[in-house]
Amino acid sequence: MPPAEAPTTEGAVLTVSDVAVRFGGVAALSDVSLSVRPGTVTGLIGPNGAGKTTLFNVISGLQSPDRGTVHLFETDVTSLKPHRRARIGLARTFQRLELFGTLSASENVQVGLESGRKFSDVPRLRRLVSRRKRGSEATGEGAAGGHSACDRLLAGVGLEGFGGQQSSAMPTGMARMVELARALAIGPKLLLLDEPGSGLDEAESKALGDLLSSLAAEGMAVLLVEHDMELVMRICDHIYVLDFGDIIASGTPDQIRSDPMVQAAYLGEASSPPAAGADATTGGTGAAGATEGGGRP
Repeated sequence: MPPAEAPTTEGAVLTVSDVAVRFGGVAALSDVSLSVRPGTVTGLIGPNGAGKTTLFNVISGLQSPDRGTVHLFETDVTSLKPHRRARIGLARTFQRLELFGTLSASENVQVGLESGRKFSDVPRLRRLVSRRKRGSEATGEGAAGGHSACDRLLAGVGLEGFGGQQSSAMPTGMARMVELARALAIGPKLLLLDEPGSGLDEAESKALGDLLSSLAAEGMAVLLVEHDMELVMRICDHIYVLDFGDIIASGTPDQIRSDPMVQAAYLGEASSPPAAGADATTGGTGAAGATEGGGRP
């Protein structure tokens, strides 16, 4: 197996170096290295169970690696707790929704604002979401400044007017946007998103992609785990492919599309047909029939 492209660490917001995690006798991650630069959207793709969420847990401080280091800017955060990493500028959403179901959308975002008030660059984020609201403000909506900070953040992710709705009553796609608004409330410099496109329809997915591109254009670094390949290929500047705990490829979207190892392991575009007797539900690829856990770490 050829080695994956070495990450460029100069000026990086995030640098992961030679990270390994084992659960019992199973290697969830094996010497994983990657970097994320400011002003970019970086994709992390791979079959279910490949180790993507485990890597996110290591980066965010929920899982200690057995080996390797994690740096945010110039700071070694490998042993820091999640809240200490948040203070440096890291925010994260989860594959499974982690909203406070009994709270409204605005109240959920207020939790993020209160937790980040002492260490975030809230004015910078307000300027960003205000730019996204200019169209509605031009018609007079909210022109008198009646929107709270929570309302402005919700409007920035496409949920203007939904602040009073209880989050547990929201469809999955809308609830994911509330979670994103809450993460943005701390004014992060690095945003980790674990399958934010899950549950979104085509229009919502496009709006999400446009928002993430806008955040990157403002200088934020975004690291995205996502199975929506159309979204990933459209907005990502660089993509890493994780399979069985190893980075098997990295490069631009065009390079990833044409990589035969990626085609065989994940994209389902390998030129050779599956062997006789192969499970027809998987088509010989690593993703089509995979289930969460699926024997992978």
